Amino acid sequence: MLSRFMSGSIRNLEREYNCTVRLLDDTEYTCTIQRDAKGQYLFDLICHHLNLLEKDYFGIRYVDPDKQRHWLEVTKSIPKQMKSQPPFTMCLRVKFYPPDPAALKEEITRYLVFLQIKRDLYHGRLLCKTSDAAMLAAHILQAEIGDYDPGKHPEGYSSKFQFFPKHSEKLERRIADIHKTELIGQTPETSELNFLQKAQSLETYGVDPHPCKDVSGNPAFLAFTPFGFVVLQGNKRVHFLKWHEVTKLKFEGKTFHIYANQKEDKKIILTYFAPTPEACKHLWKCGVENQAFYKLEKSSQVRTVSSSNLFFKGSRFRYSGRVAKEVMEQSAKIKREPPEIHRAGLVPSRSCPSITHGPRLSSVPRTRRRAVHISIMEGLESLRDSAHSTPVRSVSHGDSFMTRSRSQAADVGGSTSIISDEAYSPSDSVLPTPVAEHRSMEHAAAAARQTNGASGSIQEEKESEAGTPTAGEPGGGEVDSDGRALPQAGAPLSEVEQANKFVLSVLRLLLVTVGLLFALLLLLIALTESDLDVAFLSDIRQTPEFEQFHSEYFCPLRRWFACRLRWAGGLLVEEERGGEEESVPAE
Repeated sequence: MLSRFMSGSIRNLEREYNCTVRLLDDTEYTCTIQRDAKGQYLFDLICHHLNLLEKDYFGIRYVDPDKQRHWLEVTKSIPKQMKSQPPFTMCLRVKFYPPDPAALKEEITRYLVFLQIKRDLYHGRLLCKTSDAAMLAAHILQAEIGDYDPGKHPEGYSSKFQFFPKHSEKLERRIADIHKTELIGQTPETSELNFLQKAQSLETYGVDPHPCKDVSGNPAFLAFTPFGFVVLQGNKRVHFLKWHEVTKLKFEGKTFHIYANQKEDKKIILTYFAPTPEACKHLWKCGVENQAFYKLEKSSQVRTVSSSNLFFKGSRFRYSGRVAKEVMEQSAKIKREPPEIHRAGLVPSRSCPSITHGPRLSSVPRTRRRAVHISIMEGLESLRDSAHSTPVRSVSHGDSFMTRSRSQAADVGGSTSIISDEAYSPSDSVLPTPVAEHRSMEHAAAAARQTNGASGSIQEEKESEAGTPTAGEPGGGEVDSDGRALPQAGAPLSEVEQANKFVLSVLRLLLVTVGLLFALLLLLIALTESDLDVAFLSDIRQTPEFEQFHSEYFCPLRRWFACRLRWAGGLLVEEERGGEEESVPAE
């Protein structure tokens, strides 16, 4: 224990930390930061390295030791935000998706957004029908390998590249047909622009899914898009609330609430349960930032929000940055020569294009190229141990919402719409970002299989992806050492539990009140009894009001307490003497 304490103290004395940021093209940017460096410093380094001016759409993401993802806050110290020990590993990602990618001023910005959406498509976050998927993949082929050439592209060439979590031969043939016939002659810039315009028209554009549970305990994905708040279940969008309809976002523990006003002053409250309190807080902060970015007209309108209405309870958070309208106005003022972009060809099984960046800082030692190969099956196997697979349930508040039928609840924000041929199951939403080394992923997946006794069959992987409970997990819940089912973490609260929560809140308020009264008592004693020669104390003592209070109230009260103490002390002395007399033996 002493050695651990000393090693921790030595680490705290270090003045510099190594930091690696994985970029959107899977290259790595390595630099050294000071101990007191804030997130804004590192973010500016990355943007300078990429020669990026329209940087408000991007952010730096990291994963804590509990596999919970976070966005790096630019106003806080980097080492204080990172719960892990250095060297730190993070990644650059699109944080706020542009409402209209085609309206971006610079091509370098559009290219980085293109890389992000291509990543979303690969990990299953951008859900679309088969026809749309084929068109998107064909645009990727055209942008990165150019026109179809029979001499370079043999039969079945599209099957060598992984665009989606799942492939079919029919889809691969359709991708090749579109690439051969419909996209001939398009430049990479044109293909990327067409790709962005097609992706922007999809209902899952800009979705960064947060796994939760709905009213019935079924899996759901909550997300914030440039146009509002969405809930995805299966292959349908069951809820959609525009940003001007959302009035408040609140969380408490694992519970996340969305308050909204719709047409005809109809107020609704949607309530979901996240897997962990940390995941719920991350969901809340993402919602607060997205609402401020897309809804407000000016950054001066941003206000600090609280996660709860209870006294002295909850988290407070404030979005720091410009809003979307200000970003567009600032982008229109950019006047410079477009930075050079070098697009590399597709790599089989994974597309890893590279960028020729602008001038580098002298303090940056190197940028190392590394292709990260992710096995989807390994990700599905690790789903069993993921924190996002914790079974929870959902509860709703408000009489108006509670009395709705299931079909009515599904129509909140518009009719339920089918958005895909398959169920929405983003593989990357249950994996940490940035992903671990390929070899480490293999060891972790192997250890998970040994721990869970999984055979690694395809059927089990499909069950894991669908969230089907395995043997020994009745109903997907947890069991104790005796095999009894434990209550689920997100079970609806009973009336007794709600009363207990109210009593605890009242007791907390009483404790705070007693503490304040005790502090006032200490200040009163310092004013009346202490001999401290302090200017403001002397001024208070000399006021007529204080002299009247001291003579009419404080002195009588002090004499009363002294009398009571002497009386209690006399009783104790008499009891002690009586005890001593009884203990002396008779001669």
